[in-house]
Amino acid sequence: MAETRPYVDWKLVNDFMVDVFEKYGVPREDAIICADVLLESDRRGIESHGCNRFKPIYLDRIKKGTLLPKTEIEIIKDTPTTVVMDAHDGMGMVASHKMMELLIEKAKTYGMAGGTIYNSTHYGIAGYWSGMAAKAGMIGVTGTNARPSVAPTFGVEPMMGTNPLTFTMPTDEEFPFNLDCATCIMQNGKIEFYERQGKSTPEGCVIDENGGTMTDSGQILKEMRAGHAALLPLGGPGEETAGYKGYGFTTVVEILSAALAGGPFMKALSGVGAAGNPQMYHLGHFFFVINPEFFMGLDTFKKTAGDICRGLRASKKAPGAERIYTAGEKEYLAWLDRKDKGVPVGEAIQKEFIQLRDECGLTQYRFPFE
Repeated sequence: MAETRPYVDWKLVNDFMVDVFEKYGVPREDAIICADVLLESDRRGIESHGCNRFKPIYLDRIKKGTLLPKTEIEIIKDTPTTVVMDAHDGMGMVASHKMMELLIEKAKTYGMAGGTIYNSTHYGIAGYWSGMAAKAGMIGVTGTNARPSVAPTFGVEPMMGTNPLTFTMPTDEEFPFNLDCATCIMQNGKIEFYERQGKSTPEGCVIDENGGTMTDSGQILKEMRAGHAALLPLGGPGEETAGYKGYGFTTVVEILSAALAGGPFMKALSGVGAAGNPQMYHLGHFFFVINPEFFMGLDTFKKTAGDICRGLRASKKAPGAERIYTAGEKEYLAWLDRKDKGVPVGEAIQKEFIQLRDECGLTQYRFPFE
């Protein structure tokens, strides 16, 4: 379907977001990291985690006091191959950037490295962090817990987050193999995006407290926040379509995100206190970096990974299917399409940009949609 939303130049949006973040108290060098993480989502066509979340997930939480604009990173434990970090409820993206820098350097020397962060906040698109490893010629693995929104198999109560389990691996192609997805059928950000677009959520993604399906995106968000609806794990409800597999992977991410650092988990991550007042989210993230040079070498790894991906794409297609993709390919194609056009900006985000510009007194900015 042809794009009907106006495009805005990448640099214009980046500079604007950096300046707004700075007005909200985020130090400039940190704001540059945060804006780049958000725009990487839009570059890849994953709009649920890009400009769409700039105001509601980051700026509104700074205003509400559930996210601190200045990130005080504390290294709790540091060994030759591991790091444990306390982000002190600052910008999760800033803490994660520092973590990946440390782990990549360790993996250069020791072949593997792993780290975990607790008392953190939303860290943006998970693939950004595993992608940092791939750019350094290494394998990146990461995951994060989140506010409870996913029900366990045979349950209806939101207990765990959307909990992405993400892998990025270098290949000899123009793009890496990048599997970046939630362990539930539909993530919160996608439903938020549907709500902003006035669209319904597909059936079979959300369950109400009576076991029925929900499709009204606005109502879903309201009911989930009240604990009366939940997302379903990959595979759906019950065992017939193997929902227990998604449930299991969601639990793996919950355990690794919390237990390696001894941080909070499940209902403790709701962002709501006992009296119903807003509180810090205290999220946890984990990261692993593997250096192929310590195995059979980077070139061997990249060629084999590329051969596997090419073989999959060249396999026999189902009737009516135009092509077979491998993970990360659609995101790469989205970037090729958008790199010279800019960021497509819908009506809801247009209004937010104008509101933020006026609120922050950034009168130097004019947008093509005005």
